[in-house]
Amino acid sequence: MTLAADKTVEVRGEDSFDPAAVHAWLAGRVPGLGDSPPGIRQFPGGASNLTYLLTYPGRELILRRPPLGHKATSAHDMRREFRVQQGLRPVFPYVPEVLAFCEDETALGGDFYVMERLEGLILRGDLPADLELPPESARELCGKVVDRLVELHAVDVEAAGLADLGKGAGYVERQVRGWSERFLKARTENVPDCAEVMAWLKENQPSEVKICLIHNDYRLDNLVLDDDLDIVGVLDWEMATLGDPLMELGSTLAYWVQDDDDDVMKLSRRQPTHVPGMYTREEFVRRYAERSGLEIGDWTFYEVYGLFRLAVVIQQIYYRFHEGQTTNPALKDLWQFVGYLDGRCRRIIGGGHA
Repeated sequence: MTLAADKTVEVRGEDSFDPAAVHAWLAGRVPGLGDSPPGIRQFPGGASNLTYLLTYPGRELILRRPPLGHKATSAHDMRREFRVQQGLRPVFPYVPEVLAFCEDETALGGDFYVMERLEGLILRGDLPADLELPPESARELCGKVVDRLVELHAVDVEAAGLADLGKGAGYVERQVRGWSERFLKARTENVPDCAEVMAWLKENQPSEVKICLIHNDYRLDNLVLDDDLDIVGVLDWEMATLGDPLMELGSTLAYWVQDDDDDVMKLSRRQPTHVPGMYTREEFVRRYAERSGLEIGDWTFYEVYGLFRLAVVIQQIYYRFHEGQTTNPALKDLWQFVGYLDGRCRRIIGGGHA
């Protein structure tokens, strides 16, 4: 099985680099690459770090770099992303093997790292036409998705050398404050002020259940599956940190669109979580609680947090269009979904059905 859902494209002009320079740097650090530079293609998806496929005879590698013009920040720190995966792999084997990190700007113009390419299937949008997924198989897959998340949240960060990855205690408050500030900074005149939702989140913060390693973007479309639909890889570790696992669960389920959601919510679906047999969000939470042993209590705060966080992410993307930083027409109506999510949060806060 190959990454059929992750087709590559010709490298965009603004994202191009000299293959010979990268090969010259790599050849002394990754054995068996030969004498010739690799073929280079680009993965078109993603809105943050840039990802490329390097093809050598008999071997494929993945190169990750920040967008041009960005220096090391929490969202684009290549050394940090490399270090997370390097530390995790011995204790959480579903991480790609990272091979080399480069901070020599003469090779590519900035930091980058190279890792192995994981072969498998990534489920995005709708199921591939050639994949049969009966309800019992879909249900079994959902159980694996939950169990892998529980396994990640149980990682010994000391053993992984990642105990200093985040700020630790106070995570819930920092997230509520941080996402509220990001929304206010990106707000445009055509979206609600979200004041009621932000105030409710500030006033109803639960105590942290624990602080552990979290992926921070854990979704079905960041998982690599083998022929038996077992999870063999978890991708995109750029936002990993130490935080409250239930906050991550809330963020994950904001993307988990189920079959009985309304038509507007279904428009946001990026993964086939609607097909017969897939867990509902409630079932996902229930299995997580059973497998982790954590006491979840009232789920309302985490649900509202996840949806508000998603609203801010979408508003930040729309803001770039609104300010003329991009002309992508696919972004012009995103502001409407921000308003929808604000209303959905307020209905949940009021005790109504989302």
